[in-house]
Amino acid sequence: MGDSAYSFSLTTFSRTGKLLQIEYALNAVANGRTSLGICTKDGVVIATDKKLASPLVDMDKVQKVEMITPSTGFVFSGVGPDYRVLVRKGRKSSQAYKRHYGETQPVSQLVKQTASVMQEYTQSGGVRPFGVSLLVAGTDGGGTPRFFQ
Repeated sequence: MGDSAYSFSLTTFSRTGKLLQIEYALNAVANGRTSLGICTKDGVVIATDKKLASPLVDMDKVQKVEMITPSTGFVFSGVGPDYRVLVRKGRKSSQAYKRHYGETQPVSQLVKQTASVMQEYTQSGGVRPFGVSLLVAGTDGGGTPRFFQ
């Protein structure tokens, strides 16, 4: 019996002691395009390579760098649909924060919220781990540049 018998459940270890769903997510990130970020005392820059494997894909419709708030952005490597889920959840979180507190959500709190969502998907049944690695760039309340992976 191969390892495929163990790949359906998130909490079932294979014969080699691995959680295959986690391995699949890590492989998706490893096979993704390169993304990078640079943080200086004056600001943060994020960038990525945007080459698509198929000529049938409209290049203008694929966004790898997204603005979440006016002072925060995401870039990813890995699976695009998983990234879009995290972008949507991040925007909802930031909007709820702005409605409640009347100010833009600091990037550190947005990162904690997004990491919690990713961890929840890793540990919950019925869903699979996200196959993305996020780079988050932005500024905190005092205008201090921040960069997170």
